[in-house]
This record gives sequence, C-alpha cells and structure tokens, in this order.
Amino acid sequence: MSTEADRIRQHVRKSYADVAEASEQGNCCGEAAGCCGVSDDAAINALISTRLGYSEQDLDKVPSGADMGLGCGNPRAIASLRPGETVIDLGSGGGFDAFLAAHEVGKHGHVIGVDMTPAMLSKARANAEKGQFGNVEFRLGEIEHLPVADNTADIIISNCVINLSPDKEQVFREAFRVLKQGGRLAVSDVVATAEMPAEMKNDPQLHAGCMAGASLIDELESMIAAAGFEQIHIQPKDESREFIRDWAPGRSVEDYVVSAYITAVKPCGGVAACC
Repeated sequence: MSTEADRIRQHVRKSYADVAEASEQGNCCGEAAGCCGVSDDAAINALISTRLGYSEQDLDKVPSGADMGLGCGNPRAIASLRPGETVIDLGSGGGFDAFLAAHEVGKHGHVIGVDMTPAMLSKARANAEKGQFGNVEFRLGEIEHLPVADNTADIIISNCVINLSPDKEQVFREAFRVLKQGGRLAVSDVVATAEMPAEMKNDPQLHAGCMAGASLIDELESMIAAAGFEQIHIQPKDESREFIRDWAPGRSVEDYVVSAYITAVKPCGGVAACC
C-alpha cells in the first residue's frame, strides 16, 4: 500500500471515528460533515434521510441512533432484497442500512456489516443489541480486504463509502470474490461528472466528505468490468446536486459530482441454477 493511500485511509478512519463519537455526545461531525448530518436532533437526521430516499416507515424500523444522517441515497431502492438472502453492507457505519436489509431478508437471511472504524463498529453492535437483530453481525475490516469468505453473499450494498477508498479497483475485486455466482452489487455512491480541480481533489476535508475521492463515471465502469462484473449500470441523479451543494457551501462541488445508483452482476459461470 502506498504512503499516500495509507494517509488517505487513516484520515478517513479518524474522521469517521470523530463522527461516531460526536453522535454519542450530540455534537456535529466536524471534518466528515460533507456526507454527514449527525445531530442530537433525531428530527434533523430523519429529514436528511427522507431527502436521500428513505421513507418514514424505514426510519421507524431501526433503533434510535442508527440513523446518523449519513449517505447519498438509498441502496435498498435498487437491491430487490429477498427473504433468506445473505447481504454484505460495505462501510456499515451505525448499522442503518444493515438493519433495514435485515427486515427484508428475514430471520432466515443474514446481514454482515463491515466497517474499518472501531468506534462505528461499537455503535452498530450496541444498536443491534438494542433492536434485537439476531440476523445481523458487524465485522471490523477494510472494504479493500473484506473479512468474509469467498462466495458468501447474494448481494452487496453500500451507501456513499466506495468513493472514500484510495484503491477502488481492489474494492470491486473483493466484492466480486465474496459474492456467489449470480450475486448482485447495489450501491449508492458519489461519482464525478467532470474532472475536479487539483485544489479540490487534494483537499482532505472534501475527501472525507465524500466528494474529492469520486471517480469519473467511465473510469468507474471500467473498474467494475475489470473486476469481472457484467450488466453494469451507473445511473447519475442530477437532482442530488441540490443536497451535495450543502455538503461544502460555496465550494461549487456540485458542478463536479453527483450521487448515482450503481448496479452490476457476477456472472453465473455456466451454473444455470444461479441465474
């Protein structure tokens, strides 16, 4: 791992540790505030999440404190989860999407949340205990090196996390490895629609805020294909520029990045039963 990649990863880890700790204390989230609306006011976080595509019914299904106002969309809207499936949530944070997925896959399904920030992991595990989610577990690990066996998951979801990685190619290779044949990728993330100026791209705060690390759409599609995925679809959401503008007021980041839904499928490899 390069020194620069390690620097980015350590900065992101610290930023989101601060998010987790600040949310426990009822403070705002500092450097990670770009894709974060952490507040001691549940109504504010609920407003942020409904703006991202969640329903009031979704918010009622999770323990208090799980909805931290993080994200840039609702990956479950494109996941088509089914009872009994195994789901991996990349960058699971406080567990919000993992808990919602758990409701959909049911007691015979299984959800594995992976996060590299111990403070977030502690928060998610406490939320799971609070909500009595017996079909959810949270594991400490990096999304570039998933603590999950080969061919485990039916689907991988993620919400505004892959853009933070300094090695996205490896993230998609790992996603491909842990998915079963015929498994799906259903991701909400930030993508670049134009080349960002160097001063923005090199800004640590914009990187931790889910903006400076975004890849151009064509580059992202090439990475996903190189990992082995097929049926790749990247759907930019131009309307997201409105809330992205709020992530870094006065910086014009909305001229360069948007939220997008990203889906792909791991080929069946000749196994007819998986298709």
